Amino acid sequence: MVLDDQHNDDALEEGDYELDHEVFQPVLDALEAEDSEALVRALEPVHAADIADIIEQLGHEERVALVRLYGGELDGEILSELDEGLREEIVGAMSPTVLADAVRELETDDVVDLIEDLDEPQTAAVLGALDDDDRAVVEQSLSYPEESAGRLMQRELVFVPEHWDVGQTIDFLRNKDDLPEQFYHVILVDPRMRPTGYVTLGRLMGSARKTKMVDIAEDSFRTIPVMQDEGEVAYAFNQYHLISAPVVDADERLVGVITIDDAMVILDEEHEEDIMRLAGVGESSLSDRVIDTTKRRFPWLAVNLVTAILASMVIAQFDDVIAKFVALAVLMPIVASMGGNAGTQSLTVAVRSLATKDLTSANVWRVIRREAAVGLINGLIFAVVMGGVGYAWFGTPMLGVVIAVAMVVNLVVAGLAGVIIPVVLERLDIDPALASGAFVTTVTDVVGFFAFLGLAAVMLL
Repeated sequence: MVLDDQHNDDALEEGDYELDHEVFQPVLDALEAEDSEALVRALEPVHAADIADIIEQLGHEERVALVRLYGGELDGEILSELDEGLREEIVGAMSPTVLADAVRELETDDVVDLIEDLDEPQTAAVLGALDDDDRAVVEQSLSYPEESAGRLMQRELVFVPEHWDVGQTIDFLRNKDDLPEQFYHVILVDPRMRPTGYVTLGRLMGSARKTKMVDIAEDSFRTIPVMQDEGEVAYAFNQYHLISAPVVDADERLVGVITIDDAMVILDEEHEEDIMRLAGVGESSLSDRVIDTTKRRFPWLAVNLVTAILASMVIAQFDDVIAKFVALAVLMPIVASMGGNAGTQSLTVAVRSLATKDLTSANVWRVIRREAAVGLINGLIFAVVMGGVGYAWFGTPMLGVVIAVAMVVNLVVAGLAGVIIPVVLERLDIDPALASGAFVTTVTDVVGFFAFLGLAAVMLL
C-alpha cells in the first residue's frame, strides 16, 4: 500500500499535536465541579504525555485536586512524562496505594528517572512499592553517578548465547513469559556474559531457522561503559544512528541496555540546557515557583550589572569628548548593539558546535579565521551604511568615518570573541554555554565604546 504523502502533509497542519481547548476545558470543568467521573471521562482518550502537559498547565491547587479526583488512573507513565520540577509535588499528593500501583508497571530506567529527583521519604515510598527483585535492580542503578549510563540504562533486556541459531532464539523468545514490553535487538553474549554483537528483530524473523545468529549480527554494534556520561551516550546514538546499545561494566560484562527513546530524551535535554544557559536562566520551567525562578536568574543579572559598569567606566573616560560632540551619545548604542548581536551569533554557533563535537582542535583555527572574515565583511558593509547615515544625520564627514571604522573593529572582535571565549572556557573545564555570554557581551561593549570614542577623541578634537 502506498500512502499519499501530499495528503498526509496537508492533514498534519501546524499545531495538530498541541493540546486542544476541547480537551483542556472539560478537565477544568470537572475540577471545578469536583466530579471524579467526568474527569476520568475527559482524560480517558488522552495520551499520557498530553495528560502530563495538562497537569503542568494547571495551578498548584488545581493539580492537587486532579490528583485527588483522578485517583488510581494516574499511572506511572504519566509520572514519567511530567516535568522534573513537578514530580515531587505530584508524588507528594498521591496516596501510598495509588503510588505503588503507578510505579509497578514502569521499566526500571523509568523508575530511576522518576525517583532521582524526589526527597528521601518519597524515594522510600516508591522503592517500598516495588517487588524485591525490581527494588534491588533500581537501588543498584541509583548507586551509579548521576547523569551516567548506569542511571540511564534499563535492566530488562534480551540476550542469548552467541553460538545459537535463529531457530533456537525464536523458540526461546516464544517460551519466555517475561520479555520486555519493548526491545529492538537480541544481544549475543559469550560464556563470560560479555556482549559480542546484536541482531535486530527484523533480521531475526526474516532469516532461516538454521542461520547462525552471528551471521546476521548488525555492523552498528557498540557497547556503552556503565560510567559513561549520559551526554556522550546521547551523542553516540545520534552520531552512529543506534537503536539500542548494551551497557557493560568494568569487566566488559553485560549489565543493561539503553534504548533510543531514552537517548533522545537526553539529547533533547542537552539542547534545552544549552539554550537556557546561554540566556542565563539555568534549568527553569514555566511551573517553577517565583522564588526559585528569581534565585536562578539573579546571579547572571548581577554579572550583567558588573559588565555594564565596566562598559560605563570606559564611556566615563571620554566624557569631555561626548560633551563636545553630543552626536556621539546618539550613535554609541548602535556600535555596541551591532557588536553584541554579531558576538551572540558567533557564540551560539560555537557553543552548539562544541556540544556536538563539530568544533575541535583540528578545525578551531579555520573556524576562527572564518568568523573574523565574516565580521570583517559585515563590518565593511555596515561601515558604509553607517558612515553615510552619520554624515547625512549630523553633517560631519569625519564623524561618518569614525563610526564606520569603529563598526569594522567591533564586528571583527565580536566574531573572534564569539568563538575564542567558549573554546577557552571549555579547555578550562568551564561550561561554555553557562559563562560565555557575559564575557562576549563585555568584550563587545568595551571594545565598541573604546574604539568609537577613542577614534572620536583622536579624529574629531
